[in-house]
Amino acid sequence: MAEQGGGAAPATSPAVFSNAVEAQLIPVTVIINAGAGCGYAADWTARLDALFAAHGLEARVTLAASGAEMIAAARAAVAAGAAMVVAGGGDGTINAVASQLLYSGVPFGVLPLGTLNHFAKDLGIPLALDAAIANLAQGRPAMVDVGEVNGRVFLNNSSLGMYPDIVRDREKQQRRLGRGKWLAFCWATMAALRRYPFLNVRLCVNGERRARRTPFVFIGNNEYLMHGLNIGERARLDCGTLSLYVAQRPGRLGLLRLAFHALLGRLAQLKDFDILMSKEMTIETQHKRLRVATDGEVTIMATPLHYRIRAAALTVLVPAARTP
Repeated sequence: MAEQGGGAAPATSPAVFSNAVEAQLIPVTVIINAGAGCGYAADWTARLDALFAAHGLEARVTLAASGAEMIAAARAAVAAGAAMVVAGGGDGTINAVASQLLYSGVPFGVLPLGTLNHFAKDLGIPLALDAAIANLAQGRPAMVDVGEVNGRVFLNNSSLGMYPDIVRDREKQQRRLGRGKWLAFCWATMAALRRYPFLNVRLCVNGERRARRTPFVFIGNNEYLMHGLNIGERARLDCGTLSLYVAQRPGRLGLLRLAFHALLGRLAQLKDFDILMSKEMTIETQHKRLRVATDGEVTIMATPLHYRIRAAALTVLVPAARTP
């Protein structure tokens, strides 16, 4: 998607919504992942309409059955001049809708209806449905960064190595064996540890080249906390940087040691665990094509992988007291 920084429309402010509510309900495009929770239940959608109306908003709901439908609905909403576009679902849904709003100036709202909801949590967006809808009416627009790899956007993180393999195996088990998501994930993780594949990578970061043999590479949109009880969270999403985390040659026991240090919040102290910050980076491997995870969704990409930060690309409605 081409950047449109110079022609972006200004984000609609909460004050505009507040004034307009006195006259009539503000129409809001709401794109719901029909596979998340009870998206197809008539009584649930009626309740959703009522909750939006209670906050002065008119929900124009699209129940999308696939990522392609979500993207098409978001693109059509932007083209039609939507006052606000809201995504309801997990991080994959949030990613799909947000990818069509970059540099548009259209305020993006989040209804965290997924399992993990990392993006919402890191921005302080309430997880309870009514409170999340209230944030759409009362929150303020904040400009946040997004990451990109070979043209594909990610709001949270991207990874190579073990994790994409685990996700692919988990999805196969869910389809073929009918296992639940978490049970399938556990089986897939154990299978990955038995195979324990290593990945040979060449990293070009900040003008320096580094060769690593590792089971995983993790790239974050902004910096992930690696100390204390908040490990795996981000304090800010507007610092204009990517974060790179890569373990060097750990065996199975080494992975357990990494996990132990992670629980204690001491990953940053490990000598065989690289943590680097950069606005862009390139990752090369001996493979011409590689599985890459972005916000939990796995795709196959041609190498080398070119990562960059797209600063202040997305306008998100966050709680008024929140710093992005």
